Parts: sequence; structure tokens; C-alpha cells
Amino acid sequence: MYADSCIFCKITSRQASASVVYEDETALAFLDIKPLSEGHTLVIPKKHYATIFEIPDDLVSHVHKIAKRVALAVKEAVKADGVSIVQQNGRAADQEILHLHVHVIPRFVGKKLTRFTETSEASRERLDQTAAKIKQHLKIS
Repeated sequence: MYADSCIFCKITSRQASASVVYEDETALAFLDIKPLSEGHTLVIPKKHYATIFEIPDDLVSHVHKIAKRVALAVKEAVKADGVSIVQQNGRAADQEILHLHVHVIPRFVGKKLTRFTETSEASRERLDQTAAKIKQHLKIS
């Protein structure tokens, strides 16, 4: 299923660019264009589901399994002290893009997280460089 106005569906169908770190038949992981910290990655199902309430259990399990593996790779690649995993559902929960997505956000001791609304776009070159570092650490079996 494809939502014409959904940027994540456009990324999945290659109608929009992204710095991809992982892809399989049902899931895609790519760097957030407005990162809260270096390595901020989004993991999505390729098929369009707006929220966790719509996605089948087996697919949401797969997306979160990939998020776990991506989190370890991101942590190693950017030498983070920890990782926040965030998944918001609906406008009231501050979900801006209504395509289910899991944020993998590297965290560093002593550094507060910027708000989603206070971030700016990173250059594609920088995102691609970070994606390459993450891919080197990604272990998917």
C-alpha cells in the first residue's frame, strides 16, 4: 500500500532520497534528515501503516527487531553512551509523519536532547557519511 502524500512511502519507492543503512523485503532503516544527534535513524515498515494500532503483530515485531540491531550499530558507529528508542502514535503523541516509524537516537552523557521542532536539516553528504559508518557496524542475521 502506498500513500501518495507520505514522504516515507516515497523514500521506500525511491521517489525521494534517503541515507539508507538497512533494507529487507518488509523494512527500511535510514537516517533522519533532521537528526536530534548524529546517527539518528528511523526504522519503518515498507508498507504504509499510520500507527502501531494498524500494523500486524508479526510486522511490528520485525520492525522492532531491526530497530534493536540498528541501535547497536548506531551506538558503536558514533560512540554513543546510550540510545533512546522512541515510537509515537498519533498527532497527540507528536507523530508528525503518519507512517509508523521507530526513532533510534544516540545519546551522550551530559548532552540534552534537542526538541524535534528545534532541529535543522543535515546535508545529504554528512548523512551519507554517517550511514556508511553505521553500515560497517550493522550485524543482521
